[in-house]
Amino acid sequence: MARDHYEVLGVDKKAGDEEIKRAYRKLARDYHPDRNPGDPKAEERFKEIGAAYDVLKDPEKRKEYDSGGIFGGFGRGGAGGGPAGFGGGANVGDIFSTIFGRGGRGGPEPMRGRDLETEIRLTFEQAMEGAQIPVTVPKQATCQTCHGSGAAPGTRPTVCPRCEGRGVDAQSQGFFSISQPCPQCGGRGEIIENPCPDCHGTGLTLQRKRYRVNVPAGVKDGTRIRLAGKGEDGPLGGPAGDLFVTTRVAESPVFKRRADGNVEVEVPITLAEAIGGANIEVPTLRGTKRIRVAPGTQHGTVQRLRGEGPPKPNSRDRGDIHYRLAVEIPKDLDDRQREALEELSRAGDGVDPRERILAAARRTGEADRSDRSGKVGAA
Repeated sequence: MARDHYEVLGVDKKAGDEEIKRAYRKLARDYHPDRNPGDPKAEERFKEIGAAYDVLKDPEKRKEYDSGGIFGGFGRGGAGGGPAGFGGGANVGDIFSTIFGRGGRGGPEPMRGRDLETEIRLTFEQAMEGAQIPVTVPKQATCQTCHGSGAAPGTRPTVCPRCEGRGVDAQSQGFFSISQPCPQCGGRGEIIENPCPDCHGTGLTLQRKRYRVNVPAGVKDGTRIRLAGKGEDGPLGGPAGDLFVTTRVAESPVFKRRADGNVEVEVPITLAEAIGGANIEVPTLRGTKRIRVAPGTQHGTVQRLRGEGPPKPNSRDRGDIHYRLAVEIPKDLDDRQREALEELSRAGDGVDPRERILAAARRTGEADRSDRSGKVGAA
């Protein structure tokens, strides 16, 4: 339950306007969020102080509060006929502000900094095994001269005389109080009389920041990596945005990425290896290995090495490498090679390899002619 407004400001119930104002200004400076960054208790105290002063500075509101009406009685069981749970320094505008999360201060919340985008270029090997890649980005960052205050060195912002540090300009409309950002300070609650010469009062300057991007193993071209809080710093002490890094992976002259996440390599083999079989050396992502080519291997046959491919996302397992065997047919034969080829042909089983498809074609043609003949006879 809210405390008594006079108790919040530390003044007597008979205190005059000037005494109340002095008490408020001192407390507002001590508990201002800019002086107590990241302290939620100080922020709540600041709101409580603002709510108390909002009532006690206005003669009509103070009178209503003292009589226990709608602006009084909060925490006092609805003293003086006022409804219990209202008052105690909370006018209707404050109640609505609390409901909608604006708090007692009513000023604009610190804005989040902008997100940034950049790209990094990787070799195929770096993408496969992972890497740390440096990246430099220009961004609006906290001014190193004034440390984000916006005031020149040796000076400090002063409390805005119009809103008295609350950041809002409140206008009473009967029992309601309509608040809007203070036009004099723009909602900051402070005035910078001597702006910083480097940031000109904004608290931010354009700087070049260097980061290291941890690229996970197996990353693909076009992957976006998020660096939380590495975007532009927020004005008025707001949180920083994020930096999104897009990977651009160079193609490999040997390995081709497949849609299933594995890689493929085309491996040429000789005619003799395809016919008689062989153990051949093939490239892997980490070196070389040997695979067995079976006798009679056909052109385009695919063999697979399990667990030698790219790392799988969010896993310790790796994918596979697919080797597509391409039989190379020599274009020019010397006499010895031609003689060996003829000997091989004579040693064959005498079956023409094309006879199978020729026989199938003949059977298809005969069936078509028979079908047409039958249709003509029936007619």
